[in-house]
Amino acid sequence: MTNIPVTLLAQIDDVAVFQTAAFFNDDIGSDTITKALRVNQQCNQSNKADYGELNLGLHVNDDATKVLNNRMRLLTAINEPTSHLLSEQKQPLLIKRLHWVNQIHGKQIHDIDDTQLGMEPLAADAMISQRQGLGLAIMTADCVPIVLYQPATGQIAAIHAGWQGLACGIIPETVKRFAKSAPIKAWIGVCISQENYEVGSQVRDKLLAGCRDNQSLSAQVTGSTSDFDRLYVTKSKTPPKNIVTDALEDSANSQSSLDTAAEAANGTTIYTDKIKLNLPKLAADQLSTAGVMLDKALPISCSYADRHYYSYRRQTHLQQPATGRMALVIARGVTIE
Repeated sequence: MTNIPVTLLAQIDDVAVFQTAAFFNDDIGSDTITKALRVNQQCNQSNKADYGELNLGLHVNDDATKVLNNRMRLLTAINEPTSHLLSEQKQPLLIKRLHWVNQIHGKQIHDIDDTQLGMEPLAADAMISQRQGLGLAIMTADCVPIVLYQPATGQIAAIHAGWQGLACGIIPETVKRFAKSAPIKAWIGVCISQENYEVGSQVRDKLLAGCRDNQSLSAQVTGSTSDFDRLYVTKSKTPPKNIVTDALEDSANSQSSLDTAAEAANGTTIYTDKIKLNLPKLAADQLSTAGVMLDKALPISCSYADRHYYSYRRQTHLQQPATGRMALVIARGVTIE
């Protein structure tokens, strides 16, 4: 795997978890995103699209041939029998294919084992499988990616959890597809940190309401706004901003948010209080509430602050026309004797 930016997060039994990135660690200097934003504001002009070294998203206007080649490079790298990323104490894995879905910020779950392989990826925000020899890949550029593994059954899952997925219960809905009597391990991949996830307070309100409706957190946490805020919210120090910008940033694929932005653009300018949400902690607590054990403690790398990763919000703030997508991958291989 020396030729692509990817890191092994864990390897248990015949299962391995990988996190891809936009660049190798030595491909970017020490300049921070804050400096990049300042330079961009001074220049007052848009930058080029940021597709990096390993863009895996076909929906971001990159060359489809390059993206498909990147996906094949990732599959090939996972199968390298002498990969330095795989544990020396473990046998190498053989993965026949990687599965992808068209992520739609909902709670649809795709059972790989019950569906024939087709040319078009299905619309879903989670995948599950018990088969050997395949991997499940979730693409992100700020949202929270999660993978699950149940050693007793061999079942694996991959989950895409932005704030909408966390609100509509994608985590508990996926956990319900596992055997109830056996422990489940989870890993959270690179996503945006609370410090850099500033949104309007209406996002918090919808998220809290969703957590109540889906019982994805304990009643003590969702009993009141103040209880919820104590764990997941800090007040923003920046002044209120027009909701048009927030709606487009917070949910690129959310029709309701786009409708709100359109209404504001056509007539009334709406302002809202600004807060900062801790999505990775919220995801971790939803996993715990569902009885899942998080294998790696928070905090994790921030997609926005670390320019080795892709960030949709950073793309927006830098006025770039597009950015790539990285992936958290869980692969259950066929052990090579």
